This record gives sequence, C-alpha cells and structure tokens, in this order.
Amino acid sequence: MSIPYKFISVEGVIGVGKTTLATRLAKHYNAELILEPVEENPFLENFYKDIRHYAFQTQIYFLFSRYKQLQKLKQTKMFFDMVISDYIFEKDRIFANLNLDENEMILYEHIIKFIEPEIPKPDLVIFLQSSSENILERIKKRNRSFENEITYEYINMLSKNYSNFFMIYKDAPVLMVNVDDVDISKDQSSIAQIIQELEKPFKGIKFLKPISV
Repeated sequence: MSIPYKFISVEGVIGVGKTTLATRLAKHYNAELILEPVEENPFLENFYKDIRHYAFQTQIYFLFSRYKQLQKLKQTKMFFDMVISDYIFEKDRIFANLNLDENEMILYEHIIKFIEPEIPKPDLVIFLQSSSENILERIKKRNRSFENEITYEYINMLSKNYSNFFMIYKDAPVLMVNVDDVDISKDQSSIAQIIQELEKPFKGIKFLKPISV
C-alpha cells in the first residue's frame, strides 16, 4: 500500500533503535536510506569522556556532516520515490542547547542561520521513545567503544530535551512510538504495527505503543 510521505525521518535518543527502524522501513518501501555517519566523528569518543571540553568540536562536526548529507537529497529524490533517514537536521539544536555554553551558542547560531534554510524538512517524523534505563541497557549491549562513557544522567537529560522538543514540533506530523515493551530489531510484529499507522495519514501528534505478538 502506498503512503503520502516522500521523506520520513526516524528520531529518538541514542540507542533507542532509530537506525534499525529506518533500515527496516527503507527495505519495506524500497526507499533510499540515509544514515547519520555517527562513527565518523573523530571527537565523539573524547566527548563522552569530557563533554564540556569537547562539546563544541563534536557539535560543529555533526552540524556540517548532516548539512552535507541532507544537501544530497535533491539529487536523491530524482531516483527514488521515497527517502528515509535515521535523524532530522533540527535535532542538532537539542544537543547544542544541552551541551554548549553561552559563548559557543552565539557562534553556533551565527553558523546555523546560514545552513538551516537550505535543508529539506521531512514529511513525517517517527519519534521513538523508551525509558532511560532501557536505552542505557541497549547501548551497553551493542558495545560501541566510543559509547562506554555514556551515563544514565546524560541519557535522562537528553530524553527530556527530546520529549520537550517534539511536543512543540510543528514542521511535520509526529508519530510517537513507545518501544519499552518491544525489541524492533527482533520483533517483526512491532514493525508491522508502525507501518500500519503510517498508512493512516494524520496531522499533529499521534501516539503508538506496539504490542509484541
């Protein structure tokens, strides 16, 4: 069944399952898949060890990486009917507001005001939610060396900032999916339930809590 969305973005806190869901959806809809090049950031490992010292370098690297990647969407749309990504560009501000100091934010705002207007916005955002405890457990299970220093406190603050951001997000409809009780990397029924909701167009915010079958 076709859906009216041409550009879908999956969002959520580190480790919640964004890339897994985006990959599954891209396969289902035969869509172009855009994945954030997280592991390419040379500052990331040091960032989690010393957030205050490495916040600005990490932030700016991600900012330009996302900009460069999403700029290619204009060409991508010539060859695919749909594009699915595992992030939205606007989420960059969530991390900036959380990690940068006042002077760094001034410089950040000077940079982003020239970049942001050129970035295409998604037609739909899927926002994955889970408890901080579950997210931290998933991060530990995937065992990426640069994520070993991530703390519960950081995940908890990030979760609150994400939730606040999407409660007032107006650029596209938002499907909020609570994945506390399902593992979307293994549970095909939860993916099917999400796909079912995508095929019912809506406006504003819609909530879903998949049930493992």
